[in-house]
Amino acid sequence: MYSYIIRRLLLTIPVLIGVSILVFSIIRFIPGDPARAIAGVHASPEYIEQVRRDLLLDQALHIQYFVYMRNLLRGDLGRSTFTRRPVTTELRERFPNTVQLAVAAMVIATLVGVGAGIISATKRYSLFDNVSMIGALIGVAAPVFWLGAMFQIFFSVRLGWLPSGGMGTWAHLILPALTLGLATAALIARITRSSMLEVLSQEYITTARSKGLNERVVIYKHALKNALIPVVTVMGLQFGTLLGGAVLTETVFSWPGIGRLMVDSILTRDYPLVQGAVLLIAVSFVLINLVVDVIYAFLDPRINYGTQEVD
Repeated sequence: MYSYIIRRLLLTIPVLIGVSILVFSIIRFIPGDPARAIAGVHASPEYIEQVRRDLLLDQALHIQYFVYMRNLLRGDLGRSTFTRRPVTTELRERFPNTVQLAVAAMVIATLVGVGAGIISATKRYSLFDNVSMIGALIGVAAPVFWLGAMFQIFFSVRLGWLPSGGMGTWAHLILPALTLGLATAALIARITRSSMLEVLSQEYITTARSKGLNERVVIYKHALKNALIPVVTVMGLQFGTLLGGAVLTETVFSWPGIGRLMVDSILTRDYPLVQGAVLLIAVSFVLINLVVDVIYAFLDPRINYGTQEVD
Protein backbone atom coordinates (compact mmCIF):
# COMPACT_ATOMS: atom_id res chain seq x y z
CA MET A 1 0.00 0.00 0.00
CA TYR A 2 2.75 2.47 0.96
CA SER A 3 4.70 1.73 -2.24
CA TYR A 4 1.52 2.33 -4.22
CA ILE A 5 0.97 5.71 -2.55
CA ILE A 6 4.59 6.74 -3.18
CA ARG A 7 4.32 5.60 -6.81
CA ARG A 8 1.14 7.61 -7.30
CA LEU A 9 2.73 10.67 -5.70
CA LEU A 10 5.66 10.43 -8.11
CA LEU A 11 3.25 10.14 -11.03
CA THR A 12 1.67 13.44 -10.00
CA ILE A 13 4.88 15.31 -10.86
CA PRO A 14 4.51 15.10 -14.67
CA VAL A 15 0.79 15.77 -14.29
CA LEU A 16 1.44 18.99 -12.40
CA ILE A 17 4.15 20.04 -14.86
CA GLY A 18 1.68 19.50 -17.71
CA VAL A 19 -0.95 21.52 -15.86
CA SER A 20 1.48 24.37 -15.26
CA ILE A 21 2.45 24.46 -18.96
CA LEU A 22 -1.20 24.39 -20.04
CA VAL A 23 -2.28 27.17 -17.68
CA PHE A 24 0.77 29.26 -18.46
CA SER A 25 0.12 28.99 -22.21
CA ILE A 26 -3.64 29.57 -22.14
CA ILE A 27 -3.37 32.73 -20.05
CA ARG A 28 -0.75 34.26 -22.31
CA PHE A 29 -2.67 33.52 -25.49
CA ILE A 30 -5.72 35.44 -24.28
CA PRO A 31 -6.26 38.44 -26.60
CA GLY A 32 -5.28 41.86 -25.27
CA ASP A 33 -2.29 43.50 -23.67
CA PRO A 34 -2.06 42.59 -19.95
CA ALA A 35 0.49 45.34 -19.29
CA ARG A 36 -1.94 47.97 -20.57
CA ALA A 37 -4.80 46.44 -18.60
CA ILE A 38 -2.76 46.49 -15.38
CA ALA A 39 -1.35 49.99 -15.94
CA GLY A 40 -4.76 51.49 -16.59
CA VAL A 41 -6.47 53.29 -19.43
CA HIS A 42 -4.75 56.64 -18.84
CA ALA A 43 -1.22 55.27 -18.24
CA SER A 44 1.66 56.69 -20.24
CA PRO A 45 3.48 54.50 -22.78
CA GLU A 46 6.60 54.63 -20.58
CA TYR A 47 4.73 53.26 -17.58
CA ILE A 48 3.10 50.54 -19.66
CA GLU A 49 6.52 49.50 -20.90
CA GLN A 50 7.81 49.46 -17.31
CA VAL A 51 4.95 47.14 -16.27
CA ARG A 52 5.74 44.88 -19.22
CA ARG A 53 9.39 44.64 -18.13
CA ASP A 54 8.44 44.00 -14.48
CA LEU A 55 6.24 41.07 -15.53
CA LEU A 56 8.90 39.79 -17.97
CA LEU A 57 6.32 40.08 -20.73
CA ASP A 58 9.03 41.45 -23.00
CA GLN A 59 10.87 38.11 -22.74
CA ALA A 60 10.29 34.95 -24.77
CA LEU A 61 7.62 32.56 -23.44
CA HIS A 62 10.08 29.81 -22.56
CA ILE A 63 12.12 32.26 -20.48
CA GLN A 64 8.98 33.45 -18.68
CA TYR A 65 8.03 29.84 -17.96
CA PHE A 66 11.51 28.95 -16.75
CA VAL A 67 11.52 31.87 -14.31
CA TYR A 68 8.04 30.93 -13.11
CA MET A 69 9.01 27.29 -12.47
CA ARG A 70 12.26 28.31 -10.77
CA ASN A 71 10.39 30.52 -8.33
CA LEU A 72 7.70 27.88 -7.88
CA LEU A 73 10.25 25.30 -6.73
CA ARG A 74 11.36 27.82 -4.11
CA GLY A 75 7.78 28.17 -2.90
CA ASP A 76 7.46 31.61 -4.44
CA LEU A 77 4.32 32.02 -6.55
CA GLY A 78 5.04 35.67 -7.14
CA ARG A 79 3.02 38.72 -6.22
CA SER A 80 -0.43 39.72 -7.32
CA THR A 81 -0.14 42.41 -9.95
CA PHE A 82 -3.37 43.96 -8.67
CA THR A 83 -3.00 43.94 -4.86
CA ARG A 84 0.83 43.63 -4.82
CA ARG A 85 0.51 40.99 -2.07
CA PRO A 86 2.22 37.56 -2.25
CA VAL A 87 0.10 35.01 -4.11
CA THR A 88 0.65 32.47 -1.33
CA THR A 89 -0.90 34.91 1.15
CA GLU A 90 -3.91 35.47 -1.06
CA LEU A 91 -4.44 31.72 -1.51
CA ARG A 92 -3.88 31.02 2.18
CA GLU A 93 -6.62 33.47 3.10
CA ARG A 94 -9.18 32.28 0.52
CA PHE A 95 -8.66 28.52 0.25
CA PRO A 96 -9.83 27.68 3.82
CA ASN A 97 -13.12 29.46 3.05
CA THR A 98 -13.62 27.25 -0.01
CA VAL A 99 -12.68 24.13 1.98
CA GLN A 100 -15.24 25.09 4.63
CA LEU A 101 -17.96 25.54 2.02
CA ALA A 102 -17.00 22.36 0.14
CA VAL A 103 -16.96 20.20 3.29
CA ALA A 104 -20.37 21.54 4.42
CA ALA A 105 -21.82 20.97 0.95
CA MET A 106 -20.33 17.47 0.78
CA VAL A 107 -21.82 16.52 4.16
CA ILE A 108 -25.25 17.62 2.96
CA ALA A 109 -24.79 15.85 -0.38
CA THR A 110 -23.67 12.60 1.28
CA LEU A 111 -26.47 12.48 3.85
CA VAL A 112 -29.21 13.40 1.38
CA GLY A 113 -27.84 11.62 -1.70
CA VAL A 114 -26.80 8.30 -0.15
CA GLY A 115 -29.88 8.19 2.08
CA ALA A 116 -32.29 8.85 -0.78
CA GLY A 117 -30.46 6.40 -3.03
CA ILE A 118 -30.64 3.57 -0.49
CA ILE A 119 -34.32 4.10 0.28
CA SER A 120 -35.20 4.38 -3.42
CA ALA A 121 -33.36 1.14 -4.19
CA THR A 122 -34.93 -0.82 -1.33
CA LYS A 123 -38.40 0.59 -2.08
CA ARG A 124 -38.22 0.45 -5.85
CA TYR A 125 -41.16 1.96 -7.79
CA SER A 126 -42.68 3.26 -4.55
CA LEU A 127 -43.97 6.83 -4.14
CA PHE A 128 -40.73 7.82 -2.38
CA ASP A 129 -38.68 6.32 -5.20
CA ASN A 130 -40.57 8.21 -7.90
CA VAL A 131 -40.58 11.52 -6.02
CA SER A 132 -36.90 11.33 -5.03
CA MET A 133 -35.73 10.42 -8.54
CA ILE A 134 -37.80 13.26 -10.06
CA GLY A 135 -36.24 15.56 -7.47
CA ALA A 136 -32.79 14.21 -8.34
CA LEU A 137 -33.44 14.83 -12.03
CA ILE A 138 -34.48 18.41 -11.30
CA GLY A 139 -31.44 18.85 -9.05
CA VAL A 140 -29.07 17.69 -11.77
CA ALA A 141 -30.73 19.84 -14.45
CA ALA A 142 -31.25 23.04 -12.42
CA PRO A 143 -28.47 25.63 -12.83
CA VAL A 144 -26.65 26.29 -9.57
CA PHE A 145 -26.89 30.08 -9.90
CA TRP A 146 -30.68 29.83 -10.38
CA LEU A 147 -31.06 27.55 -7.36
CA GLY A 148 -28.96 29.93 -5.26
CA ALA A 149 -31.03 32.92 -6.38
CA MET A 150 -34.28 31.08 -5.50
CA PHE A 151 -32.94 30.30 -2.01
CA GLN A 152 -31.98 33.93 -1.54
CA ILE A 153 -35.43 35.17 -2.58
CA PHE A 154 -37.32 32.67 -0.43
CA PHE A 155 -35.21 32.34 2.73
CA SER A 156 -33.61 35.79 2.85
CA VAL A 157 -35.97 38.25 1.16
CA ARG A 158 -39.40 36.78 1.95
CA LEU A 159 -38.85 34.89 5.19
CA GLY A 160 -35.82 36.82 6.47
CA TRP A 161 -34.43 33.72 8.16
CA LEU A 162 -30.93 33.70 6.72
CA PRO A 163 -28.46 36.26 5.33
CA SER A 164 -28.42 36.52 1.56
CA GLY A 165 -24.64 36.62 1.24
CA GLY A 166 -21.27 37.32 2.79
CA MET A 167 -19.33 35.38 5.39
CA GLY A 168 -19.34 35.70 9.16
CA THR A 169 -21.47 33.35 11.25
CA TRP A 170 -22.64 29.80 10.62
CA ALA A 171 -25.89 31.23 9.26
CA HIS A 172 -23.98 32.66 6.28
CA LEU A 173 -22.83 29.14 5.39
CA ILE A 174 -26.27 27.49 5.18
CA LEU A 175 -27.60 28.81 1.87
CA PRO A 176 -24.41 28.41 -0.23
CA ALA A 177 -23.80 24.96 1.29
CA LEU A 178 -27.40 23.94 0.54
CA THR A 179 -27.10 25.21 -3.03
CA LEU A 180 -23.95 23.24 -3.70
CA GLY A 181 -24.94 20.25 -1.57
CA LEU A 182 -28.36 19.64 -3.11
CA ALA A 183 -27.00 19.84 -6.65
CA THR A 184 -24.34 17.26 -5.76
CA ALA A 185 -26.81 15.15 -3.75
CA ALA A 186 -28.98 14.71 -6.83
CA LEU A 187 -26.12 13.07 -8.72
CA ILE A 188 -25.06 10.93 -5.74
CA ALA A 189 -28.65 9.74 -5.19
CA ARG A 190 -28.96 8.49 -8.76
CA ILE A 191 -25.60 6.71 -8.65
CA THR A 192 -26.35 5.16 -5.24
CA ARG A 193 -29.74 3.89 -6.38
CA SER A 194 -28.44 2.23 -9.54
CA SER A 195 -25.45 0.73 -7.72
CA MET A 196 -27.61 -0.60 -4.89
CA LEU A 197 -30.06 -2.16 -7.35
CA GLU A 198 -27.22 -3.96 -9.08
CA VAL A 199 -25.77 -5.27 -5.79
CA LEU A 200 -29.16 -6.32 -4.43
CA SER A 201 -29.64 -8.56 -7.47
CA GLN A 202 -26.45 -10.50 -6.74
CA GLU A 203 -26.60 -14.13 -5.59
CA TYR A 204 -24.80 -13.53 -2.30
CA ILE A 205 -27.56 -11.10 -1.27
CA THR A 206 -30.16 -13.77 -2.03
CA THR A 207 -28.10 -16.25 0.00
CA ALA A 208 -27.89 -13.83 2.92
CA ARG A 209 -31.66 -13.38 2.88
CA SER A 210 -32.25 -17.13 2.60
CA LYS A 211 -30.23 -17.59 5.80
CA GLY A 212 -32.81 -15.50 7.62
CA LEU A 213 -30.61 -12.46 8.23
CA ASN A 214 -32.34 -9.27 9.23
CA GLU A 215 -33.07 -7.07 6.19
CA ARG A 216 -31.15 -4.15 7.72
CA VAL A 217 -28.09 -6.37 8.12
CA VAL A 218 -28.38 -7.46 4.50
CA ILE A 219 -28.72 -3.87 3.28
CA TYR A 220 -26.20 -2.03 5.43
CA LYS A 221 -23.60 -4.75 6.08
CA HIS A 222 -23.57 -6.82 2.89
CA ALA A 223 -24.99 -4.62 0.11
CA LEU A 224 -24.09 -1.03 0.94
CA LYS A 225 -20.35 -1.56 1.29
CA ASN A 226 -20.01 -3.00 -2.21
CA ALA A 227 -22.45 -0.50 -3.67
CA LEU A 228 -20.42 2.42 -2.35
CA ILE A 229 -17.41 1.85 -4.65
CA PRO A 230 -18.80 3.80 -7.66
CA VAL A 231 -20.41 6.26 -5.27
CA VAL A 232 -17.05 7.05 -3.67
CA THR A 233 -15.62 7.73 -7.13
CA VAL A 234 -18.35 10.25 -7.86
CA MET A 235 -18.03 11.82 -4.41
CA GLY A 236 -14.28 12.23 -4.86
CA LEU A 237 -14.68 13.91 -8.22
CA GLN A 238 -17.46 16.14 -6.92
CA PHE A 239 -15.45 17.13 -3.86
CA GLY A 240 -12.52 18.00 -6.11
CA THR A 241 -14.83 20.12 -8.23
CA LEU A 242 -16.10 21.92 -5.13
CA LEU A 243 -12.55 22.59 -3.96
CA GLY A 244 -11.78 23.83 -7.45
CA GLY A 245 -13.95 26.75 -6.66
CA ALA A 246 -17.69 26.79 -6.84
CA VAL A 247 -17.38 29.89 -8.96
CA LEU A 248 -21.06 30.62 -9.52
CA THR A 249 -22.13 29.85 -5.96
CA GLU A 250 -19.36 31.94 -4.42
CA THR A 251 -20.23 34.79 -6.75
CA VAL A 252 -23.98 34.62 -6.07
CA PHE A 253 -23.49 34.55 -2.28
CA SER A 254 -20.41 36.85 -2.21
CA TRP A 255 -18.47 34.04 -0.53
CA PRO A 256 -14.76 34.98 -0.38
CA GLY A 257 -13.42 31.66 -1.66
CA ILE A 258 -10.93 30.51 -4.25
CA GLY A 259 -13.52 30.49 -7.06
CA ARG A 260 -14.41 34.12 -6.62
CA LEU A 261 -10.73 34.97 -6.31
CA MET A 262 -10.09 33.31 -9.67
CA VAL A 263 -12.88 35.23 -11.35
CA ASP A 264 -11.57 38.54 -10.00
CA SER A 265 -7.99 37.72 -10.97
CA ILE A 266 -9.02 36.71 -14.50
CA LEU A 267 -10.96 39.94 -14.97
CA THR A 268 -7.93 41.97 -13.84
CA ARG A 269 -5.49 39.78 -15.82
CA ASP A 270 -3.62 38.97 -12.64
CA TYR A 271 -1.37 36.29 -14.16
CA PRO A 272 0.51 35.17 -11.01
CA LEU A 273 -2.72 34.81 -9.02
CA VAL A 274 -4.52 32.84 -11.73
CA GLN A 275 -1.56 30.48 -12.14
CA GLY A 276 -1.22 29.97 -8.39
CA ALA A 277 -4.93 29.31 -7.92
CA VAL A 278 -5.12 26.82 -10.78
CA LEU A 279 -2.02 25.02 -9.55
CA LEU A 280 -3.51 24.77 -6.06
CA ILE A 281 -6.71 23.32 -7.49
CA ALA A 282 -4.75 20.79 -9.57
CA VAL A 283 -2.81 19.61 -6.51
CA SER A 284 -6.07 19.29 -4.58
CA PHE A 285 -7.61 17.19 -7.35
CA VAL A 286 -4.60 14.87 -7.50
CA LEU A 287 -4.55 14.35 -3.73
CA ILE A 288 -8.29 13.70 -3.61
CA ASN A 289 -7.99 11.05 -6.32
CA LEU A 290 -5.21 9.44 -4.31
CA VAL A 291 -7.40 9.36 -1.20
CA VAL A 292 -10.26 7.85 -3.23
CA ASP A 293 -7.97 5.06 -4.45
CA VAL A 294 -6.93 4.31 -0.87
CA ILE A 295 -10.58 4.16 0.20
CA TYR A 296 -11.16 1.54 -2.52
CA ALA A 297 -8.87 -0.82 -0.62
CA PHE A 298 -11.02 -0.44 2.49
CA LEU A 299 -14.26 -1.00 0.63
CA ASP A 300 -13.01 -3.89 -1.51
CA PRO A 301 -10.04 -5.90 -0.11
CA ARG A 302 -9.87 -7.83 -3.40
CA ILE A 303 -8.11 -4.82 -4.94
CA ASN A 304 -4.39 -5.60 -5.10
CA TYR A 305 -2.23 -2.50 -5.27
CA GLY A 306 0.96 -4.52 -5.48
CA THR A 307 0.38 -5.90 -8.97
CA GLN A 308 -2.25 -3.70 -10.53
CA GLU A 309 -3.50 -0.17 -10.27
CA VAL A 310 -7.01 1.04 -9.91
CA ASP A 311 -7.82 4.23 -11.75
